[in-house]
Amino acid sequence: MKKLIILAAGLTMACNSSQKTVTEPMAKPKVGAVASAETITEAELKKHLFIYASDEFEGRETGTVGQKKAVAYLQAEYEKLGIPAAKSDGDYFQKVPLEISKLPTGKVSVGEKEFVLGNHILSFSATNGTFDSVIYAGYGIEDEGYSDYAEIDVKNQYVLVKAGEPMNKDSIYTISGTKEKSLWSNISEALSKKMQLAKDKGARGVLYFDDANYPRFKSRYDYMKTANSGNMSIVSDEKNDYVSFFVDKDFATAINAGILTDHKAKMIPVSLNFELASTNESIDSENVAAILKGSEKPDEYVVISSHLDHIGVNGEGEINNGADDDGSGTVALLEIAEAFKTAADAGNGPKRSIVFLHVTGEEKGLLGSQYYTDFDPIFPLEQTVANLNIDMIGRIDPKREGDRNYIYLIGSDKLSTELHELSEEVNAKYMNIELDYTYNDENDPNRFYYRSDHYNFAKNNIPIIFYFNGTHDDYHRPGDTPDKINYDLLQNRSRLVFHTAWEVANRAGRVTVDKATE
Repeated sequence: MKKLIILAAGLTMACNSSQKTVTEPMAKPKVGAVASAETITEAELKKHLFIYASDEFEGRETGTVGQKKAVAYLQAEYEKLGIPAAKSDGDYFQKVPLEISKLPTGKVSVGEKEFVLGNHILSFSATNGTFDSVIYAGYGIEDEGYSDYAEIDVKNQYVLVKAGEPMNKDSIYTISGTKEKSLWSNISEALSKKMQLAKDKGARGVLYFDDANYPRFKSRYDYMKTANSGNMSIVSDEKNDYVSFFVDKDFATAINAGILTDHKAKMIPVSLNFELASTNESIDSENVAAILKGSEKPDEYVVISSHLDHIGVNGEGEINNGADDDGSGTVALLEIAEAFKTAADAGNGPKRSIVFLHVTGEEKGLLGSQYYTDFDPIFPLEQTVANLNIDMIGRIDPKREGDRNYIYLIGSDKLSTELHELSEEVNAKYMNIELDYTYNDENDPNRFYYRSDHYNFAKNNIPIIFYFNGTHDDYHRPGDTPDKINYDLLQNRSRLVFHTAWEVANRAGRVTVDKATE
């Protein structure tokens, strides 16, 4: 009998306790930055990457079956997390219309001289037509106080320009006014600037003479010819007749015999005839985009990006798995998304919206990010506060062996002093990783600032940070496999990106752009 009374009393207390829990639920504690970051773990990163960089995904080359498996995997993971698609129609995929222009064949004639494409002249685009003159524009530069275009009209003409920039007899460069070269001498930036300037002036095309770098252009051309590949680009409704060529000294001097010492712009009466043909092939590909809406400023956006593609299968049938490039950035982005969602589910969501953007076609020329910024931004660029781009953060640069607690940061100070200072403060507060700015140097010959997807945001004056571990012997090779990833470093670097995004998203004001470019 005593046991029954005790049992009954126990049941009564249990019922009362249960009723109290139902009627007065305990509030969930808010999950802050540190607790959220701790959801980013080596184990989960490794689990994702051994799938994403497996042979099943066949190297994820743009438009292939393997790339389709990759985007399906990403969509499924965001659905598991309960993070909705960025597009208003609920589709995680942003179609990116692409096409491959097969390498053209044919010839170009200068007067009576014929040049077969691939010998002394290179192009990746087809064109036909005859012109009775060429406009020589010297160095093809227009800058404050100097212009090679001041006395010439290049509209609907082919323009011959050469690499480099003017200097006086005392070896003082005209543009800088010192013995230091300006950006007009830097191939990575000057090439595109000179090409774009001629186009803006109405030129039909450019013949670019850079004898020192011609072998580099020729190497790419020969590789594409051997592989029977072509130039992938975004399909545009705008008709684009503008064509660029790379020429060597033999071709350039056939137009202007004194080009090495002649710097004066002028019209050169010479017959120029193009007979170049190619075929196009459509490519089906897509970006993957998800969003976590901001709690206070949902119409301001922090974009965290990585590229989902890699280079596929090589000529020997070996799979380039791309575990570091950019499987590491891809799985980091998934884990960062989970960390933000964990906080949001506990009532501590970001004040600004976070866009998780996986872009296609990076290896083909930053095409997915270019489509997002230049053709079809899902969210307005003027409302985009910053872009944090992750491309290769799972390995160690051979130059850093034994000094592994680092990450290369590129571009953090290019547009916003505030973003750079915030980045430094966040790292000191949470992670204490060495932030190495070696590749942030404007004179770095690798020019990594221009070689990943953040650049398409930066050129639109959106502050960026590019996180990068440097290259290694397995870069763009079959040896870039998930077993070689340093998962402890991948975890810590991913947490650094998360903490930085957290601060950018939750600070009172958006980071200020104080170094805008034209």
